[in-house]
Amino acid sequence: MCIGTPMQVVEAGEFDALCAAGGGSSRVDLALVGPQPAGTWLLVFLGAAREVLTEEDALRIRDAHQALRDILNGASPDIDAQFADLAGREPTLPAHLLQPGTERT
Repeated sequence: MCIGTPMQVVEAGEFDALCAAGGGSSRVDLALVGPQPAGTWLLVFLGAAREVLTEEDALRIRDAHQALRDILNGASPDIDAQFADLAGREPTLPAHLLQPGTERT
């Protein structure tokens, strides 16, 4: 399994960009998202940007990653705060997985 990392473009190029996350930086391939200006948030998998993110989504993903690290290290994070988009709601299936005639909630 591969987990995408939100990274922010620091230095833009035509085919790649210098991106930063978590105190480190690396060059990221932009072939799938095209050139992006400095400040743009990207979801990066194995050195390649797969999606352009809003800052809100990037920070939400970063918080979820931190919660997972905390759990793996034996800490007791505030799960509801770090997974705010999931807390207090029932999960929903995407439309293509619903049985015919079933309403999406």
